[in-house]
Amino acid sequence: MKRRQKGFSLIELLIVVAIILIIAAIAIPNLIAARMSANEASAVQSLRTIQSAETAYATTFPLVGYSTSLGNLSDGGTNPCSASATQACLIDDVLASGTKAGYQIGYVADTSSTPSVGYTLNADPIIRNSTGRRSFFTNYPGVIRYNNTVAATSSDAPI
Repeated sequence: MKRRQKGFSLIELLIVVAIILIIAAIAIPNLIAARMSANEASAVQSLRTIQSAETAYATTFPLVGYSTSLGNLSDGGTNPCSASATQACLIDDVLASGTKAGYQIGYVADTSSTPSVGYTLNADPIIRNSTGRRSFFTNYPGVIRYNNTVAATSSDAPI
């Protein structure tokens, strides 16, 4: 009498699991690299958005100049938003919070004169080589610069 086998043998299941693990070992590093690249692109676009908002803010409020904080550029969570020097309705609250897509965005206003004539922006990965590889910097002229190892400054290479 011949026994009929139903299902898979243990060896067949182990081979399938091993193949899945090999494919995962190849795919996961590529997925992480793609996520870091997407976070970096988001950080650069966030800096560009803030630069545009700062230009609009300084034009709208010439006696103030550039804003004193990112919060001044946001809508403050109100709907509808009515623009003022402390709530300009130019960027969303997520960007105004200073944390977006694995990056911490730092804003420093030049308050040495009134109206304010300058600012600096930094975007640094929250966890370097995990949420992003590069740090970014920009200031009033609008050139975005990067550094691969430490926080970017005005002397680093432009992107």
